[in-house]
Amino acid sequence: MNAKDIKNVTCIATGVIGSSWATNFAMKGYTVSVYDIDDGKLSDAKAFVEKNLNYLSKKNLLSKGQVAETLGNMTFTTNVAEAVKNAQFIQESGPENYAVKRSIIESIEAYAPKDAIIASSTSGLSITEISKDMKHPERLVVGHPYNPPHLIPLVDICKGEQTSEEVAQCAYDFYTLLGKEPVMLKKEALGFIANRLQMALWREATEMVHRGICSLEDIDKAVVFGPGLRWALMGPGLCFQLSGGNGGIEGLLHHLEPSWNLWLDDMADWHQFPYSAWPVEAQEGINQEKANRASTFGNTDKEITAWRDDALIEILKIHSKL
Repeated sequence: MNAKDIKNVTCIATGVIGSSWATNFAMKGYTVSVYDIDDGKLSDAKAFVEKNLNYLSKKNLLSKGQVAETLGNMTFTTNVAEAVKNAQFIQESGPENYAVKRSIIESIEAYAPKDAIIASSTSGLSITEISKDMKHPERLVVGHPYNPPHLIPLVDICKGEQTSEEVAQCAYDFYTLLGKEPVMLKKEALGFIANRLQMALWREATEMVHRGICSLEDIDKAVVFGPGLRWALMGPGLCFQLSGGNGGIEGLLHHLEPSWNLWLDDMADWHQFPYSAWPVEAQEGINQEKANRASTFGNTDKEITAWRDDALIEILKIHSKL
């Protein structure tokens, strides 16, 4: 299948990720069928999509006519056979659980056209394991977004042991046409690219708070007002290149390797979360951080989300992604 021939998309499961994907596909002009197991979930999904579209209209990224047209491109159903019967590309966004995802994909395979591509939004499970009971595992690929998918361009694409090269490339091309920035893993890896990097940072943040080095609020502040400002514009590789002056990244790595080795010896190296009280402690830390924020930037999750999305749009404009 050629990515340019894809017109009909199905979104399976309507949590935050699935509904955001549905927003993205529909606003780009695709005919979108949205499936979930009950009408209540579908009503919530439709409300979420309308909220997203109205927000984009308010930011002058869509006209009111485009909002109406986008909603007209969508149907919502609790009938999986109806949802996938004409699908060319299916985005699965069910719970992060092997058994649940296998069950969902079994239902998709029972009714979807034989050449429909199935992309899983899994945030880090093995696509090989997810596909092990499939009749046609060659058509399953990871298409992992970053939240919220209707704004953030990144999509991790990862092949399983039996994913065909044609399917992976078609998914890559399709997401590119959608305006995304897909990255293709050279080999299967749990967590893919961005989530592995995020987890490495989170492990060290956990360790620093546990050792009493600093608070979670100060870690957030250090990232936001330090490397995070640069990372919004370029990745760590290019940051190091610029930091290296005439020597570039090669010179920087040679120069700082002895110091960095000392840091690495002192950093967290555990492979399972060792602190049982950490979820509660982390929540307490975040609650304090939210209370300390200037009201201009929001103090509740809802307010902070709105502030975040406004800021994301400005950053995306810098990257010419809107």
